[in-house]
Amino acid sequence: MASNKKYKDAYYPVRTVTDLKDMINSSAELFGDSPAYLIKNVPGGKYVPKSYNQLKADIDAFGTALIDLGLKGKHIAVIGETRYEWMVADLGVANGVGVVVPLDRELPEAELTNLAQRAHLSAIVYSAKVEKRLFKALEKVEGLEYRISMDAEKSEDGILSMKELVEKGRDLVRRGNRQYIDAPIDPDVMSILLYTSGTTGLAKGVMLSHRNIVAEVMNMSMYVKVRRDDISLSVLPIHHTYEFTCNHMTVLYQGGTMAVCEGLKHIVKNMNECHATIMLGVPQIFEVMHAKIWRQAEKSGKADKLRKGLQVAKTLQKFNINVQRKLFKDVHNAFGGHMQLFINGAAGLDPEIIDDFNLMGINMFQGYGLTENSPIVAVFRDRYHHGSGVGPAMPNTEIKIIDPDSDGIGEIAAKDDSVMLGYYEDPESTAEVLRDGWLYTGDYGYIDDEDFLHITGRKKNVIVTKNGKNIFPEEVEYYLLKSKYISEVIVTGEEDEKSGNLIVTAHIVPDMAAVEEDEGKLGEEELRKFFKKQIDDVNDQMSSYKRVKRFVIRKEEFEKTSTRKIKRFGANVGESEDQNK
Repeated sequence: MASNKKYKDAYYPVRTVTDLKDMINSSAELFGDSPAYLIKNVPGGKYVPKSYNQLKADIDAFGTALIDLGLKGKHIAVIGETRYEWMVADLGVANGVGVVVPLDRELPEAELTNLAQRAHLSAIVYSAKVEKRLFKALEKVEGLEYRISMDAEKSEDGILSMKELVEKGRDLVRRGNRQYIDAPIDPDVMSILLYTSGTTGLAKGVMLSHRNIVAEVMNMSMYVKVRRDDISLSVLPIHHTYEFTCNHMTVLYQGGTMAVCEGLKHIVKNMNECHATIMLGVPQIFEVMHAKIWRQAEKSGKADKLRKGLQVAKTLQKFNINVQRKLFKDVHNAFGGHMQLFINGAAGLDPEIIDDFNLMGINMFQGYGLTENSPIVAVFRDRYHHGSGVGPAMPNTEIKIIDPDSDGIGEIAAKDDSVMLGYYEDPESTAEVLRDGWLYTGDYGYIDDEDFLHITGRKKNVIVTKNGKNIFPEEVEYYLLKSKYISEVIVTGEEDEKSGNLIVTAHIVPDMAAVEEDEGKLGEEELRKFFKKQIDDVNDQMSSYKRVKRFVIRKEEFEKTSTRKIKRFGANVGESEDQNK
């Protein structure tokens, strides 16, 4: 492909917005009665639209009602599944009331209590699906004035109905109350307090401003075009900046439509129902979809035909001949017949999967970011990308590699308007990562000749051998996960009692269904021999110092965050055994 530098100035045009309120107001003015959301009023029902005008009116009404309750300037949490009401509540708070605190609906009771106290909440907006666990968590929280239900039809027993508040706010606006509508927005103060997923220990409160988010939305829109008739299926937790900023806000900014998925089990069904054209996901989602395509091909005896089709598409691609939708009609029909764009985030995806989807005619690429940068630092463009790496820096973003080694690998630092204000009530942690306007990400990587960023691993994960060699567990894990018999893996460095050196150790969760399908039921010793062979094959592909010397087979999956990332730190990885046994 041509050099990325060729496209340096070929950005999509964008309109300038100063804050999220300005964004919603201008989108309503531009796109009016076009559908902003497609939602289901009952599970399994039909999708019905919510227009841009209605979204703005509902946000204004809810915000007006919150100010009328005396919540101006207060911290208000929102927790629940991805839904239209969640977005109304979130933007209702952020666009003129106070500070919104999005919470992960999968958090355990004790952590909900901890975060509610640390965030100094005055109110919380919640869905019925989290009510029981949430109320137990809130028993020990002081200072909470209001509990607002997204689902209650009426206010009673100390619980306020969001529906009633929206109607009350609508009435106040009709009677001339403009406290909320005319409330000025300071784009540079904290308006969003977002707690990290906690994969590396205690969750930190990331302070984000309106400028952080709208800068990210405008930059993303320079790289990725959303058309007025595009429909993006929302499958990820809405409280994460990846889903909130890069999907919902970016689509609403450009005039597309967001369709709310009913759950991970319903992705393909919902794709078909709403005629989705775009989907943002994480590796586990795309890995499952890719594996399903190949399993179906194997079962139907069409695997060879699929392989040949990919080769033909690859050849024709060199001559700019695109016939993928005809070649892979069955794949497109399975995804609803309209899917055009997949974007992967949260963690790296096997380049082969990305290349396969692209050859099948579904535009696919990935990016890199973190909550502290609202979140995207680098991402490919929809007109130029490939499976390797995570793309160039976002527009108006600077990236530098700190203390690169002989291979050019060092810590990634970023500077742009999307960098967080800091960690809430944690100046020491803030000082560690924010230096002279640069965000030190804690991730290692390098920049190639095309200015594309490549991620090699987390700084905290790196295994340093006695002879000074750096081993990135993520690289070893990548090769291990190529085996269809390995479902999950964590690679660690364990000290050898004799030499004192660190031994590369793999903690494996087998895909027992795949093992039994090909090998039958294996005893414990036979299973160890089988996986020793799998690891030997992987070791042959790597330098000697990176080879796995010990491994352990786990019976249970690792604990994960709501975006399906393994909680590496604090994970019970178990005791290992020598690979040579």
